[in-house]
This record gives sequence, C-alpha cells and structure tokens, in this order.
Amino acid sequence: MVSPVRTVLGDVSAGELGVCDAHDHLFIRTPALPGQELDDRELAGQRLRSFHELGGRTVVQWTPYGMGRRPEDLAALSRESGTSIVAATGLHRAAHYPAELLDRLMPDLEDLFVTEISRCIGATGIRAGLIKVAGAFHGIDEHAGRTMTAAAGAHHRTGAPIAVHLELGTASMDVLDLLCGELGVGPQHVILGHLGRFPDGETHLDAARAGAFLAFDGPSRAHHATDWRLPEQLTALAEAGFGDRLLLGGDTTVPETPGMPHLLRRVRPRLERSLGEELLRTILVANPARAFALAAA
Repeated sequence: MVSPVRTVLGDVSAGELGVCDAHDHLFIRTPALPGQELDDRELAGQRLRSFHELGGRTVVQWTPYGMGRRPEDLAALSRESGTSIVAATGLHRAAHYPAELLDRLMPDLEDLFVTEISRCIGATGIRAGLIKVAGAFHGIDEHAGRTMTAAAGAHHRTGAPIAVHLELGTASMDVLDLLCGELGVGPQHVILGHLGRFPDGETHLDAARAGAFLAFDGPSRAHHATDWRLPEQLTALAEAGFGDRLLLGGDTTVPETPGMPHLLRRVRPRLERSLGEELLRTILVANPARAFALAAA
C-alpha cells in the first residue's frame, strides 16, 4: 500500500505530488516581522499560478498554528490553481507568539497537533499534513524541547512528518539527537530546514548520514549564502551518496521574497547544469513523495 500525503483537499497518493516546493508560505503573520505579513489572497494566488505554469504541482506550506495559516483560503487556492497544498500544524519559536497564548497551549500541545492532523484545523474541516517546529540558535531551548516532544508524540499517533526550522541553519544534530534519539522518531520522517544558511558541509553530511531529509530552502537570500552556494552544496551531498535525502523550497516569508516561482524559473536551470536533469527530478519529485508521506501510526 502506497502511503498518502495529506493535503488541504484530502489525502492523495504520494506519487501524485509531481514537482514540489518542499518549504514555502502562502500566508504567514508574525510580530517578529511587523508590517511584512503575507496576507494578500490575490498575491498568493498569483504566486501559486506562476508556480503551476512553470510546472510546479505541490506546495508544502510550513506556516504553523497561530501564524495566519488561513486554511480555507489554502483549500480554495488549491482548487483554483490545480496545485496540491500541504498545510502544517505545529508551533514556531516562542518569539512568534504572545506569552499568554503559549501558557494556554503548552499543557495540551500534543493533542492540538493530533486534532489538526486527524480531524481538522479549527472548524474548517481541513486537515494538516505536517508538524512544524523550530530549534534555537546552536541548540535547543526549553520552548523547542517542549514543542519537539509534543511533535514526536503527535507523529507517533498520526504518522505525520516533522519539519524543523533550524535557526540560521544551526543545531541540526542537536535536533536529531532529541527527535530521533530520545523521542524515537524515525529520521526518515524528519525534514531539516534552512541548512543552506549555515554552509558547513560536514554538518550537512552528518545530518544526511543520520537519515533525515535535508531542505535547502532559502533561494534569493544572498546574505544567507543560499543561491550562490547551492550547486556546490547539493553536488557534494549527491557525490557522497545522499541525493535521495535532498529537498528544495522557496520559503517565501515577506512580500518581497521571489519564492516559489523563482525556485523553478531561476534556480532550477542553474541546478540542471550542475546536477543534471535526472538528479534534479529526484530532488523535486521523488524525494518529496517520500518525505511528506504519512507513516503508519
């Protein structure tokens, strides 16, 4: 039996995802970026249509609980564009939430994640297919430890994969030690985000050897050493035998980010030249089909 991927329009066969933007945001709101919200439905639709016209077929939105996910708009945009969308539950770093909200959520956080995956997000009838959590800078703080523990419990109960925001690309091995070591999550169900922001090739290799998926998801962020180092980073990992662990995403976080269309219009041709069409198709199509499939709970 082929494991499904849970999209905002229901479960689909993982083999039906097609070209996938493995980490992006159509909508996101945070006090950490005041005045830079992604909350324009028309603009979100334009970006999604552009992505689809360039051959994109699935977008995985990593916007977690309490950050303006707009699930009903995601479902409508998915229908309108013919593009599958995976929504996230989970919780970001503490800086993105009021303290009183966190105090209210923490005692029942695992159950919240399970409910949003198994039943629905709020009263929308739309289910999440991904659990998003976040590490701290070069480590795991108390908030990250609590959210990752809840995410691991929810994964064991639902089979949903866990996507991790690595703060500036750091602490990947600390995250894997906790999630996969202490908490028993299979590394093949963990996606590490933002690795390109911390261009340490040995750390990338260690994470790949551990069995996690590695998301290089910051194109256009020149100050994070992303686009210009991406070909060499992916080539090194592929030559070491880890081409089957790699993912690509646009990670649109503010209106100025070129995001998902840029990923296919500008980044894809560069990577075709350095990696070859076959490997790039593996990264854009075959790998996401495995990374975002629900495990047997």
